Order: sequence, then structure tokens, then C-alpha cells
Amino acid sequence: MPNPAPDIKLPPQLPTHFALVSGLIALPSEIVTGQALLVADGRIAAISAADGLPSDVPQIDVGGRLIAPGLIDIHIHGALGRTFNEPTAAAFATITRENARCGVTSLLATTATDAIDNLVAVLECAEQWMKTPQPGAQLLGVHVEGPYFSMAQRGAQDPAHIRNPDDGSVEQLLEYRDIIRILTFAPELPGALALTQRLVELGIVAAAGHSSAREEDAVPAINAGLRHMIHMWSAQSTTIREGPWRKPGLLEVSLTDERLTGEIIADGKHLPPTLMKLAYKCLGPDRLCAISDATSGAGLPAGTRFRMGGMEYEVSDGVGMMLDRSAFAGSTTLLNAMIPILVDQVHIPLVEALRMASLTPARVIGVDARKGSLETGKDADIAIFDADFSAWRTIIGGQWATL
Repeated sequence: MPNPAPDIKLPPQLPTHFALVSGLIALPSEIVTGQALLVADGRIAAISAADGLPSDVPQIDVGGRLIAPGLIDIHIHGALGRTFNEPTAAAFATITRENARCGVTSLLATTATDAIDNLVAVLECAEQWMKTPQPGAQLLGVHVEGPYFSMAQRGAQDPAHIRNPDDGSVEQLLEYRDIIRILTFAPELPGALALTQRLVELGIVAAAGHSSAREEDAVPAINAGLRHMIHMWSAQSTTIREGPWRKPGLLEVSLTDERLTGEIIADGKHLPPTLMKLAYKCLGPDRLCAISDATSGAGLPAGTRFRMGGMEYEVSDGVGMMLDRSAFAGSTTLLNAMIPILVDQVHIPLVEALRMASLTPARVIGVDARKGSLETGKDADIAIFDADFSAWRTIIGGQWATL
């Protein structure tokens, strides 16, 4: 990306109709120049030649910056010391505003393993939050991560609240089926196959993670409709040996079953470039999502202690850590800062890296008809990035994000 021009004075509020000009426009398969992005009534109206705009359309000069689709994070726990496990409007506001400041225009509030009563309270809070327009990134629903996990693969999840899916508690969560977009569980656990079938019936994405599954555990769930694998390599079983025989784990299934979508935490800490390259080569940009897995440690200085559920962690070396350093505890990097890692370290073309953080996650949760790309008729969710991928401005539904 070229270095942008100096900052430009902008109107305090965007008009209903306007055009973004003098920028690089990131379309799903190419980045174009010399074009204008027209917005009308909160939607993308057209992409047309900049020199052919009607004289009555207000033009906003972005100074050579990148005009990209707003990023969509389908796996994020928190930021700035707050977590979605806190069922309060204050916590939700802090996290969504910080994401909007960084070019994330929509997200899923992602829970961590916790007491069922508190998870229900979080779902209730999210349901109320979504009923009215809110500042910051738009909340598209909830990603329930846990508590139905393998104890051996729990990672930083709280062991005090790990459960099996057949204990009856899932029905309390599914009372909020209308706002749950993804529910993640370990497919080898008792009741996991029935849970998969139930989620498919409800239109909820059934996802696997924090799992010790072998191939023979995973395939029946996939046949039943499980379609997504969270944070590949992180808390995910891999090949084991039984005598001379090598038995594939969940990782190998994730890399080879073309029915699946997957995620990588592209913070440059959780995975080295070689593993991210392998995921990209196996899944490609249309099945592989970049996700932040950011915790409440995101945006906090090194050495800061933070909490998620009933557990305490620390920001260390640019990542969340268990206090005993036995495992990572999510990332401390938001999604925009992962784009240059994908481009510079993994050598993914910029247009594909952007797709992995916008259109692909939109497809995973079924909102791609209205979000995820700069195409006519879609919501005007737009991130305008400087060369370092800090967001110069964020537009949500055709309006400057309220920060």
C-alpha cells in the first residue's frame, strides 16, 4: 500500500448519499484504483469511475488509503480489560467500540467456559443489546465456545466448568437459539452427535474445538452437519500412534475434509508462518477465516493481569498467557493487525487476506448476502486503512462509527 496523504478534515456526520474517492478499493477478487465507492441510505449503491460522478454527490477524499470491507470477527472474547463473559452493557460497549476503532464493523460476542447461569446471563445481555442500534461494531450474535470440551484439551478454559453435552444443560443455552450463531464443542464427548443434529435443525453452526477427537469421532459429527473448526492447532488433537499404526486426529480431519471451514489466530504468536501457510494451502481463502480470539487483554500493556470467566491470565510477549506459562490464553491482537501478518509473513495476497477477515467469516455464519464485501446492495460497512492497517475511519451502515 502507498503511504497516504496527510489527514483530511471530514464532516462530523456523513450525508445520506456520498462517494469515497481517491482510494484503493478492495473488491472480493481485486483491488482497483480510479474508482469511487458510492453509498446511499446505508448501503453500497455502486462502484463507478471517479471522474464520472454526478456533481450533486458529496465526495470524501480518503487520500490514497485502502477502502476495504469492514472486518468481521466471529471469534473474539474481549478487549481493554472487558470480556463478553461480563453480562453488562458497559463491557459490551467497551469491546465493540474498540473493535470499530480498529476497522472491525461486526462481530460475534464469544463466550469462554463458565457457569451455565452466567452464560445464560450473557446470552440475555446480548439479546437485549441487539434489540436497538448501538455504538461500535455491530453485534451479529453469540459464539458459545464451551463448556462442552475435552479436559485434556481445555487450554485456558476454566476446568471448574467443563461439561459433557448430555448433561441437559445445553437446553438452557438453546433458549437463546435465535442469537446463537456458532456453538463449539468437542465431538468425541457423550451426547455430542445428538447436539450436532440439534444445532443443524436450529440453523446454528456446529463447530469443533478444544477436543481430543480421533478421526472416527469427528467423521460421524461431520456427516451429521458439523461444519466448522475453531482456532486450528490450538487445543486440537493431532496424529497419535497405536503400535505401528498412525491414527489421524481432529487437525488432520480439519485440513483434509472439504466440507469444513476453519480458523487461524493470525497474531504471529499462536502459529508460526509455516503452519498458517499449511492451513491456507489446504483450505484456501474461501474456507479459512482469520480470527482474533482476542481476550480482555487486547490493548493492555505487557504485565497486565486480566480475567476471563473464573480464570486470571497475563499479557506477556504480545499474547495472553496462563500465569504458569503452560498455555496461551487467547490473543491480545485485534483483527486489523493480523492482516499485515498474513501478507508479510504468510505471503497471502492482500485481497485474499482481506477476504479471510470479511467475506469468508460472513459466509460461515450466513450473513454474506448483506455483509463481508464491497458489492452493490450490501450494507455500507467499510474500513478505511492507513498503510500500517490502523483504521483511519470506520463506517458502519453508512455512518461514521461512534467511538
